Amino acid sequence: MRRIWPVVALLVAGCGVQPSGVDDGGEAPTGVAPGVTLYFVDARGELQPQLRKTGRLGTVSEALNLLLLGPGGSDLRTEIAPVSTPRVVVTTAPDVIRLMVPLAADEVTPRGIGQIVCTTLGVHVQSGGARDMKVQIRFTQATPESDVERTCPLIR
Repeated sequence: MRRIWPVVALLVAGCGVQPSGVDDGGEAPTGVAPGVTLYFVDARGELQPQLRKTGRLGTVSEALNLLLLGPGGSDLRTEIAPVSTPRVVVTTAPDVIRLMVPLAADEVTPRGIGQIVCTTLGVHVQSGGARDMKVQIRFTQATPESDVERTCPLIR
């Protein structure tokens, strides 16, 4: 028993590790969200955020499914053709979020592509993801636009 006490005393005294200062870990995720922000088009043809009160942020796929359902009873509009099955497949690589949308490229205007990209990046960033992530949209028919990696000018 006498030999155990010196070992216990050393353990209690510590092992020489000193406390460190506070490390900057970057921006924190925004926390609990009242809903998801979808991007639609206003009367001037500019993208405008619209909070859809869902009680939670949800996933990128869920947000895009809501986006494809349209702006609801607001004064905003969409430049994405209506779809019967608003199912979007989302895969993520280190620097890009890839989307497979249930649309042909000619069913989405350039502003509609902006709606999809900004909604995707909005959810990604609000979930704690990097702001410099890119979005790649794959349509039901292969097009050169499918390889373009896009960003949202409203999310920096």
